[in-house]
Amino acid sequence: MLEGRRLAKQNSPQATTLRTQGRARVRAALGRVRQAARREKGARFTALLHHIYAIDTLRAAFYDLERDAAPGVDGETWEHYGEDLEANLAKLSNRLRHGAYRPQPVRRVYIPKRDGKQRPIGVTTTEDRVVQKAVAWVSAQSSSRTFWTVPTGSA
Repeated sequence: MLEGRRLAKQNSPQATTLRTQGRARVRAALGRVRQAARREKGARFTALLHHIYAIDTLRAAFYDLERDAAPGVDGETWEHYGEDLEANLAKLSNRLRHGAYRPQPVRRVYIPKRDGKQRPIGVTTTEDRVVQKAVAWVSAQSSSRTFWTVPTGSA
């Protein structure tokens, strides 16, 4: 039990503890990257890959994904990928570490627009979304510039 509440169905206390501790380690590691980027303006970071393929980073990225997102070309849902999460992340980490990771093709889906036309969107696999999230986190911490989101459309 955590904080006097029961765990959700199929969640063990050990899995919750590891997930929480893992997130803390990810935050600490990325915090060190951010501090180095602030301390050494204009520095080039040449060794960040180990932060991306760290199991804790990949696990935190997985849990940060939308759980009900559409599956990619492999048909893998968030829930199904998570059933054997540790083994899946270990394999993914190993492929990233050894340069053997290759993103899967993107599934093309068309959604209707208000004007009757259709807009194409690409649906990536769950595993590719995990890697993209991990890369985004690490690169955001090492970047010395601030990126602003700019709304699109007519003003």
